[in-house]
Amino acid sequence: MSATPAQDSFSTIAGTEEGDRPDPQEGRNGLRHIASLSMTKVADGLIDPKLVLAWLVTALGAPAVFAGALVPIREAGALLPQMPLAAVLQRMSRRKWIWVLGSAGQGAAAALIVLAALTLKGDAAGFAICAALALLAVCRAACSVSYKDILGKTVTETRRGAVTGLAGSASSVGVLVFAGVLILGPGQSRGVIVAAIALAAVFWGLAALLFSTLEEEKSEKGSGTDADFSVLKDDPALWRFIIVRGLLVSTALAPPYLVVLSGEGTLNKLGALVLASALASLVSSYVWGRLSDRSSRRVLMFAGLLGALAMAAAVVLWFVGLAAHWAAMPLVLFVLMIAYHGVRQGRSTYLVDFAPEERRAAYAAVTNTVIGALLLGAGVLGGGAALIGAQATLMLFAAMAVAAFFIGRGLPEAEAR
Repeated sequence: MSATPAQDSFSTIAGTEEGDRPDPQEGRNGLRHIASLSMTKVADGLIDPKLVLAWLVTALGAPAVFAGALVPIREAGALLPQMPLAAVLQRMSRRKWIWVLGSAGQGAAAALIVLAALTLKGDAAGFAICAALALLAVCRAACSVSYKDILGKTVTETRRGAVTGLAGSASSVGVLVFAGVLILGPGQSRGVIVAAIALAAVFWGLAALLFSTLEEEKSEKGSGTDADFSVLKDDPALWRFIIVRGLLVSTALAPPYLVVLSGEGTLNKLGALVLASALASLVSSYVWGRLSDRSSRRVLMFAGLLGALAMAAAVVLWFVGLAAHWAAMPLVLFVLMIAYHGVRQGRSTYLVDFAPEERRAAYAAVTNTVIGALLLGAGVLGGGAALIGAQATLMLFAAMAVAAFFIGRGLPEAEAR
């Protein structure tokens, strides 16, 4: 029987050997995963709280406190609700629907942000946008806690990294275009920013529609009671993974300090942050994904080491007086973002391959809850860290990443379990 176009396409993407061709259903599902995930990743870039929403609330006349609250709301809101959501997930037989609802909810929240931007100003706009972002974050949590489980059910282990990696690279093209708009000037217009957020809402809606067609086998319904911290007692290796992932949070927290060292805090410089991140994702996500299919443990280790080298290089450039050079910090940021995307790809693939199938959602929820608490704490302590200076903070982050490298050596190979 000849292969279907979906089989051929997905087989080429995943780089499968002749005797390991995906079946027709997996081929169709793999392409749906890639397309849906690409659209949501583009939407993430268009509504980035670090850049887009912070600029928007400022342009609407909201006090700076609202801009400062955006990232903690997004990060903590996306991680902390995952344990109760995992309990709900385990009681569902068709688990794609929680992802569909989560993606549609993010689209609705983005539409609410557009509405607030068009009708409100000052404190009212700040409150409304923060509230809509909180809704978006909870919906994002629903997608996050369900996706690894759904991916594990519908795509074979050796092809999962290729799915998420290609989606990351494909979505980078859209974010690159957006970054160019921001850097070149037209993005300074509020109307362009509002239009970008509206486009993000459309992408989330389309992704929800496409994902609803995923061909998912029924899961055995669980009681929903195992999505708690008891999994930490049952699997000591999970503790080590959480420690490694917690230390690698440093690669996500470091970029703003590179902007501080560069001496410029303009929107154009923040646009360069989006550009560097998108370029790094474009050139590295698929490669990291394929490497993760071989050994996600090593991807975590070496991505952390690469991030540490980038952070140390930033401090060295500052020390020799080159930090303000136009190419210095963007180049360092590019390398750091390559490391960051490696950490993201490695941790996602590791958890899917490492967790027992029947407890995959519980492992993801517990891990994300712990990391969410760490990120919330990091946000609260961010002002305190600034007191020791950007240079010392970056060296602390670099030391965390190096520690992750050595502790990661003790992780079991997830792909060999």
